[in-house]
Amino acid sequence: MSDPRAHTLASGSWTFIQSGPRPYSLEKKLSVEIFNMNEPIDNLDPAAAAAEQWRRERPDIDPFPMELLGRLGEITLLIMRDRLTPFFAEHGLQSGEFDVLATLRRSGAPYELTPTRLYESAMLSSGGMTARIDRLEREGLVERRSHPTDRRGTLVALTPKGASLIDAMLAKHVENERLALAGLTMAEQQQFNALSIKLLAGLRHTPIR
Repeated sequence: MSDPRAHTLASGSWTFIQSGPRPYSLEKKLSVEIFNMNEPIDNLDPAAAAAEQWRRERPDIDPFPMELLGRLGEITLLIMRDRLTPFFAEHGLQSGEFDVLATLRRSGAPYELTPTRLYESAMLSSGGMTARIDRLEREGLVERRSHPTDRRGTLVALTPKGASLIDAMLAKHVENERLALAGLTMAEQQQFNALSIKLLAGLRHTPIR
């Protein structure tokens, strides 16, 4: 704050300060209050800024759940947009197609699953799965086979070309994800992992109203 160029945009629990042309830095305090909504907020935490706006407009409602889930959504968006999607595109894959190949590869020999088992194991929705399989089949990365015990059923199998591609990508993919988590220490990553497991379990067992 000794820099005479410093300009405070928000105060409270967090204070965002700009020193000259540099991006806004974050000083640790206790809450955010935006005093002038005409100020640019592109460099602020959008979830915190939105929550503080709601606290001002609807002080009768605590927007903390919106803030937390909004931040989780932004984390997912940034990782997909800036890390995963470009990496997949470099290898000729679209979003979700890597997961199909990876799921078949980690299932073990003979690297084949029913379409239903595939989308369940890949942690993907069933919507669009047929289109993904069709495209991967056209590229020679997977193939459909007749189910040996169900005359009406089919299996989706990894081809040698598909196996080679996923094996070549895997180490680079893990490193890409490691870099995405580099803002947290390993201890913090483990804590975040444990909390996400707890939250996920609660979502699976909490009735939807």
